[in-house]
This record gives sequence, structure tokens and C-alpha cells, in this order.
Amino acid sequence: MRTISPNNFHKKIVLLLGLVFILHLNTGMAQVQPTLGGSSRLMNTALSEMEKGEYDKANGLFRQIIDSNLPIPSEMPYYFAETLFELQQFDNSANFLNKYLEINGFKGDNYEAAKRLEQRLENPLNEIKVCQLCDRRGYRYQQCFTCEGTKQIEQECNYCKAKGVIGCSRCVGSGMVTKRNVFNIVEYFECDRCSGKGRLECPTCNGSKKEVSACRTCQGSGRLQSDHLCDHEPEKEIQHLSQLFHKLKSHGNP
Repeated sequence: MRTISPNNFHKKIVLLLGLVFILHLNTGMAQVQPTLGGSSRLMNTALSEMEKGEYDKANGLFRQIIDSNLPIPSEMPYYFAETLFELQQFDNSANFLNKYLEINGFKGDNYEAAKRLEQRLENPLNEIKVCQLCDRRGYRYQQCFTCEGTKQIEQECNYCKAKGVIGCSRCVGSGMVTKRNVFNIVEYFECDRCSGKGRLECPTCNGSKKEVSACRTCQGSGRLQSDHLCDHEPEKEIQHLSQLFHKLKSHGNP
């Protein structure tokens, strides 16, 4: 029977382990190597929806590509910007268009179309900048549901946490103060600031536990952000309730 020397056996083991390591490394690299297959399929489907004018569906598909963490095709930011423009999301459209031009420059397949879209975005973006009815992204403000646009409202006093009283700072709420006499002996006296109660009436609400102050829901602005795109037109004023009541009453009489 043929015998294998210890040295040869050790060499074969080392060689075998080396082959296993290389095979494992190649397999791992194949697994993490990025592929555009999935994102390209989604983008082609999105382009098909754009051709049919189904921009909402295209928007959803583009967002799937972004959320999936798949490699993003280099031309996708332009098509997404075009879709967002059609959906009147002009600020978002400009963001993706700028990203497309930053990545591809004049070498992009859609460079000329991107520059034309850039010009088309100028007016809508300027309208957003000067509009007082929407935020910088073009979404209309809505009236605050807490203060109904008044900006201030009666609410629980924030200073005393709706307790109506605060702790006396002189006696630290104990009602007593200490002094050392001439013999260096500590003596206790009733706090003259709070009359020994250890607390004082809240100076903000005067003990009512309520205060009229800036609405905490809207931070005193009277409005909140919404997810509605702004048309930059003021809402039609609702007629006064007394006028409506008068009309209803006149219609009710023969």
C-alpha cells in the first residue's frame, strides 16, 4: 500500500483549502455584483406608462427603483423629472433634473431635452417663490385646525404647567429660610416672599392655569403644511353666516 509523506499531505491540504477559499470568494463577488436588470425592467415599464400619459403609475414605478436600492440607470433622473413636471411637482422635478445634469452633463442621451425641461420649469418655480399661499416646494398651506388661523389661542399655561402656582425660588419650595446669627447658629424663619407656603401664584396666568399665547400646533403661524399642490389662487371667501341665514330665511317665507 502506497503511503503519503506528512509533508506531501500537508501541501495537499493547504492547496485544497486555497481552492475552497477562492471558490467561496468568487461566489460571494458574484452575489454582490450590482446588476441593472431589475431597475432597467422597472424603468422600461415606467417609460411605457409615460407614453400612455399614465404619469401617476410612472411615478410609482420610479419610486420603486429608488426604494429598492437597485442601481439607478443613468437616464432615469431625467425621465423622473419629466414625470414630476407633468404631475406639477415642479420643485421635485427640478431636483431630479439638476441631479441628471450633474451626473451626465452634456454627454447624457437626453441632454437637449433636459435643457428644454429646465426652461419650462423657470416660470412654475418663480410662481412658487413669490406665492404666499404655499411652501417652497409648491404645496399649499392649510389653516391650522387648532387656532383656526388666529395664531394665538387660550391654552394651558406653559410656565406653570397648568398648575396655577410655581415653587418659591427664595426658599426652594420649603417655606422656610435659614440664617446664621452672631453665634454662628443656624436659625429658621418663615419665607417672607411666599409667607411660608413654599409656592407663589404663577406670574404668567395669575393662577388661572390658562394663557393666551402663540398656538403650539402651528408655532404661531396660523397655518400648517399640506400635501395639496398650490394653484397660487386665493380661496373664494365664504359668505358671512348672517347673510346665509338671511337668504335661507327669505326662501323659507312665502
